[in-house]
Amino acid sequence: MASAGVRELKNNLSRYLRRVAAGERILVTDHGRVIAELTPPTLERRGALPPSAIRLPVESAHPFLGWPIGEKIELPPGSAARLIDEDRGES
Repeated sequence: MASAGVRELKNNLSRYLRRVAAGERILVTDHGRVIAELTPPTLERRGALPPSAIRLPVESAHPFLGWPIGEKIELPPGSAARLIDEDRGES
């Protein structure tokens, strides 16, 4: 089964969708962790997007469990820009 990172998938979406349409399954990863799976539609549902077309992995706990909800998160000045640059590989 093939896999693609989020950026790779975004930059080549048409190519990956053609592969899925041809019957291939694609694992979508974010920083090496599987976050979704693209699968071709089932025969009885061709023409309509099946609920199984995009599935999130089953985890033992919600990935954001314990995160502060509705609270302001303070970062040192410049942190967000640095993190974005690192994520883009521009650091």
